[in-house]
Amino acid sequence: MNLKKTLVALAAAASFSSLAAAEELSVAATPVPHAEILEFVKPALAEQGVELDVKVFTDYIQPNIQVAQKRMDANFFQHQPYLDEFNAGRGTNLVTVTGVHVEPFGAYSSRIQSLDELKDGAVVAIPNDPTNGGRALLLLQKAGLITLKDASKITATPRDIAENPKHLDFKELEAATLPRVLDQVDLALINTNYALEAGLNPSEDALVIEGSESPYVNILVARPDNKDSDAMQKLAKALNSDAVRQFILEKYEGAVVPAF
Repeated sequence: MNLKKTLVALAAAASFSSLAAAEELSVAATPVPHAEILEFVKPALAEQGVELDVKVFTDYIQPNIQVAQKRMDANFFQHQPYLDEFNAGRGTNLVTVTGVHVEPFGAYSSRIQSLDELKDGAVVAIPNDPTNGGRALLLLQKAGLITLKDASKITATPRDIAENPKHLDFKELEAATLPRVLDQVDLALINTNYALEAGLNPSEDALVIEGSESPYVNILVARPDNKDSDAMQKLAKALNSDAVRQFILEKYEGAVVPAF
């Protein structure tokens, strides 16, 4: 074999070895903004020897189940109160790796232009899971529409309402369906990821929205056995990078806010 062929063979072997050594990290995520952010960091991780495999889910249950059952390595879609509630209710032991961003929760309507226009007995749709339902009620309390028995209860339900002067009629629905019923109710409280998927602009379309001080930071979640792995920590560092901060600020224009 001549020198040129030898060098080509060595380069090919080195390339193959590099590919073989790449560690795959599978992450379950909801489409917007989570999967988009993960896709953004994928090239940087590849340069560090981590092949990021992003699987998109449209619900809030399967991503946690997939990780708990070791079918996926991690997920990125939820905030800490939701994870705490899920662990308590399902007997799982999923853990936070790092916080990434806040998606300010908002109230939307296709029937009214301001909350002052809500009529007596108006139908209000909120998420049916405890943490996001409670988050919706806390936002409505902040807007002066209701008063809760415990003003700080993050898992409040309509049964925890002490005062409801407009006699609002609450409908509890799966979070993912709320944008689809927007034209059937007077007001819907929608998670920002689902609002963005539906073409809503939270900073412009929401009649009331959480501020940047929201405690509902969206987190990268894994298991105790893999949260400190080299690949997971590389992903966590990438998600907290200046490049991701700039990406979030420019792409989502206030609808998603960096938490680092």
